[in-house]
Amino acid sequence: MMDWTDRHCRVFHRLLTRRTRLYTEMVTTGALLHGDVPRHLDFSDVERPLALQLGGSEPAELARCAKLAEQWGYDEVNLNCGCPSERVQRGSFGACLMAEPQLVADCVKAMVDAVALPVTVKHRIGIDRTESYEFVRDFVGTVAQAGCRVFIVHARNAWLKGVSPKENRELPPLRYETVHRLKREFPALTIVLNGGVKTNAQIDEQLAHVDGLMLGREAYHHPWLMADWDARHFGAPDAPKDRDAVEDAMVEYMQRVVDAGEPWSHVARHMIGLRNGLPGARHWRQVWSDHRLKHEAPATVSRLAREGAATLA
Repeated sequence: MMDWTDRHCRVFHRLLTRRTRLYTEMVTTGALLHGDVPRHLDFSDVERPLALQLGGSEPAELARCAKLAEQWGYDEVNLNCGCPSERVQRGSFGACLMAEPQLVADCVKAMVDAVALPVTVKHRIGIDRTESYEFVRDFVGTVAQAGCRVFIVHARNAWLKGVSPKENRELPPLRYETVHRLKREFPALTIVLNGGVKTNAQIDEQLAHVDGLMLGREAYHHPWLMADWDARHFGAPDAPKDRDAVEDAMVEYMQRVVDAGEPWSHVARHMIGLRNGLPGARHWRQVWSDHRLKHEAPATVSRLAREGAATLA
């Protein structure tokens, strides 16, 4: 999610789940080929397993960017064919690419030939008012022939005109059965469902039909949802269950960020949902969001936030 799942956000999420695969913000091929590559690609080893999500539509450029991903140590390259924003459309990538499945296949083939990393595709079940199953079935079938084995499917159409990207997160209705049908028709492919899932019970329900789940905004706004995923889904020990311990680890990380010359607020904004649902959470969020405290040490802000939250609890 652009402007959300940056490296600071991913460090925070790694304190909650060590095994769940994380994805970068979408990075355009132009930004990598003509911009500051380390700024876009640098990450800490603790963030792995980590996928780089690319935005682009030119096979040779995507192949070059996939090579960069491999050189930087990413575990997967993901091509975004699902973003509906007009800015992305003007660049001729994102959800509008679903109208050109052969071009997407060419892009995937170029990346598959260039790197040993898995190349995956994130897409919608349709674009605009086209709601035929055959549309998405043919898209998946065409792209699979180019070497893509993993499809992350947002279970609603992308309306490219007439609604904002924010409105497109609620409209049109989700159609999970379409994603389930893809898995039945393509049993050898890995089909991951995205869209609207908010609870562990819903995750378990969907895993009866598909191979995996991708959560975006729900995991961001209610991060404690991830705290038991390592045990529930990977048979591994959970990350620490204590929210105070998670905050303490983030305070230490924020201090390192400050020592490197970056404001701690760039980090703190990602953990605002840590105490959602607990008594005193509102006050805790307000303290961490108070711009008047931006020159205080992270440990001081944490103490003020927790003392006030405890008083209100």
